[in-house]
Amino acid sequence: MTWLWIGFIIMVLGLLALDLGVFNRKAHAISAREALLWTAFWICLALVFNAALYFMYAHHWFGLGLISGHQQSAREAALEFFTGYIIEKSLSLDNIFVIALIFSYFRVPLQYQHRTLFWGILGALILRGAMIGAGAALIHRFTWTIYVFGVLLLLTAFKMLISKHEDVEPDRNPLVRLARRVYPVTPDFVAEHFFTRMNGRRAITPLFLALLVIESSDVMFAVDSIPAIFAVTRDPFIVFTSNVFAILGLRSLYFALAAIMDKFYYLKTSLVILLAFVGVKMLVSHHWPIPTPVSLSVIALILGGGVAASAVRAKRISAGK
Repeated sequence: MTWLWIGFIIMVLGLLALDLGVFNRKAHAISAREALLWTAFWICLALVFNAALYFMYAHHWFGLGLISGHQQSAREAALEFFTGYIIEKSLSLDNIFVIALIFSYFRVPLQYQHRTLFWGILGALILRGAMIGAGAALIHRFTWTIYVFGVLLLLTAFKMLISKHEDVEPDRNPLVRLARRVYPVTPDFVAEHFFTRMNGRRAITPLFLALLVIESSDVMFAVDSIPAIFAVTRDPFIVFTSNVFAILGLRSLYFALAAIMDKFYYLKTSLVILLAFVGVKMLVSHHWPIPTPVSLSVIALILGGGVAASAVRAKRISAGK
């Protein structure tokens, strides 16, 4: 199993290196067409990995699917990955609103946003890997942790229902305050650099402050999304890989949807219902476990309903003009 984890992490790092070092080596504004192509690429890659996962669990490569003497079926593993991926991908949509607000607040030029998100995603992968490891260990050692996660998701759903994205105030962020105390901040951007020198001293740029806020905001989103996927599976490898593939496509998804996110009026409502459903699923998991195919159908119905309702609303508004 150790070599499997190492191999997967090397593969992800290789993909990220190709992204920034080859395909996006020069800072440029990402067009809608380019963003959509990259979004399609990451989704297809996740589906290919899902198929590979099926065969890996079917043949129990590296001991996959052999947990405490119980053989997990390849179909079950593949469905868990796909369901977890859909949940994480859906919850990441809410992150797009916040990222757009952060870039707008710091007035980050379009050509520098991709590089900032690249390092933000890399930090998020490291952070989420640690949180997933801690969560899996807690659930394995203390089975009642699953109830704590369930209650946490219900509270998160309620908080999301009453909160407003406009409340994001980067200057009150503790990391931003600490950075301003330690380093001087340049008044303007210095190309795509995070650090520079000003009056002979090492200084940070507004781009670095934007990165700090993005990283800290992802901590809050991780607290929401990671417990949600533990409602689908307790297999750490499936939890981690589905999280990784959802995050890898976040940058391209941001550039593809940021300008039209306001048209998805009922998206937030869908995510609230989704979190509430997953929270309830965790709370009843020991007594009335909900099968993964049923969960996937309910999730598809919730998200599809939100998109359809948003489309109807947009059509009515357009017709009324």
